[in-house]
Amino acid sequence: MGVEMGAAPGAAWGITLREAKVADVPRLLELYKQLEITPEPEVALAAAQAHFLDMATNPRHRYYVAESDGRIVGTMSMLFMPGLSHSARESCVVEDVVVSPEVQGMGIGRQMMRFAMQASAARHCYKLVLSSHLMRDLAHLFYENLGFRKHGYSFLIDPSDPGNTSDSAGTP
Repeated sequence: MGVEMGAAPGAAWGITLREAKVADVPRLLELYKQLEITPEPEVALAAAQAHFLDMATNPRHRYYVAESDGRIVGTMSMLFMPGLSHSARESCVVEDVVVSPEVQGMGIGRQMMRFAMQASAARHCYKLVLSSHLMRDLAHLFYENLGFRKHGYSFLIDPSDPGNTSDSAGTP
């Protein structure tokens, strides 16, 4: 069942935000190409669908799509992570936020993020976080306009890179 979202300022329509289904995977893969800073290898549709079905078994990991007139125009995923710190409250990580280029600026991303904030609040999460590539200045402005603030540093490493196995950096 989807959640009806009202029309955004300047938008001619509202959207329905619903959990993604395996049938949505081809469109999700299409949208995710916008996230690529460098080209990523193609994933076979059958493999992507199998991976989606596997992830769907985790009640703390949800993919959502934003629909308008029966067409998927945006997507995001939410991962609720349990922990013992912060009074044993969950945190929420929002990933893979994408809005179709032809409807960007119509308020769809804002509606999706408001949904994420409300869902996180309803679960009493102690924080809602996301990361955005350093090169995505417009995305940073978008998130800051929603009330997100820079909180720390995000670090990454490619665990499959043999050059990343050195112990020379010491231990934490």
